[in-house]
Amino acid sequence: MLPDSNFLSAPLWLIEFLHIVTLALHLIAMNFMFGGIIILLFGKFDDKWNNPIVQKFIKLFPNAMAATVTIGVAPLLFVQLVYPKQIYAASIISGWFWLMIFVIAMIGYYFLYALSFKQTTESRQKIYLSIVLACLLYVSYIYSSVFALGEKPDLYKLLYAEGQGGTIINPDIGSYIFRWLHMITGAVTVGGFFVALFGKDNDSAFKTGKNFYLWGMIAAIVTGLTYMIGLGELMKPFMKSPAIWLVTLSFVLSLGSLHFLFKKRFVFASAILSVSFVAMVVTRHIVRKLALVGYYDPSEMTVNSQWSPFLIFLIFFVLAIATVWYMLRLYFGKQE
Repeated sequence: MLPDSNFLSAPLWLIEFLHIVTLALHLIAMNFMFGGIIILLFGKFDDKWNNPIVQKFIKLFPNAMAATVTIGVAPLLFVQLVYPKQIYAASIISGWFWLMIFVIAMIGYYFLYALSFKQTTESRQKIYLSIVLACLLYVSYIYSSVFALGEKPDLYKLLYAEGQGGTIINPDIGSYIFRWLHMITGAVTVGGFFVALFGKDNDSAFKTGKNFYLWGMIAAIVTGLTYMIGLGELMKPFMKSPAIWLVTLSFVLSLGSLHFLFKKRFVFASAILSVSFVAMVVTRHIVRKLALVGYYDPSEMTVNSQWSPFLIFLIFFVLAIATVWYMLRLYFGKQE
């Protein structure tokens, strides 16, 4: 007889805490890369493809991609640990599209390295970055589609009954399209922050970063509010939950960060933006729980603590963060 695997290997609060922390770190790395690519393609810089700020981003993109993928494994495993049946069912229905994520990500990774290591022409740099952007759009869309489907048990049961070929993308586009757009505009906002930070002594780069930060934030607020309004039956419990206060806090802090960024007070701006960022991640976590009320309650799962794997994870997680921090200090130390 196979052992029962339907249990939590650590207290729920610890798993959820680690999920939120690792997801926030994953999104920061992803937004740096995703937003940075969009800004490099569509932003205005003096002598763009020879601009030192643009070239600095191009050199950092492969590392950002590695950090995005590596750190992203942890929150994916944590959410699958807490919501195993929901995530599994949704990913099976979109199986081929889900599996293609790994192929598409590797293609994007290749072009980032090709761009970073080779002296390429202006047109080729645009083509390479456009290919990577297309790859990131695909990956992010499929993730949004699958995770939104995992929150609708009735829908994924119906879709699975209709076909088990793994070729179905979540047809309820209205439930996740604005969430996806909110993620993209949020990436532009974070990318704008880093462009402004790196280009604080470069007038054209700082102006471009500042503008993308401002308009990216406005677009993120609009798409976020549109997504929230489209919650439908979830709106009432959402308004009664801590999520509404987190959204309000995030909104106020985001606007406050504009002031500090425009004044080039990056420490305050980054601190405020980070708190706002974490607040939105927690909000997303609450929305998932609200969507599954009546279908699934993770707090009812049996807890069979297995501390050895968690201890190993925590040790290597701390070492990884320390290593990344050391690498960044070395890199930026060379730039000064």
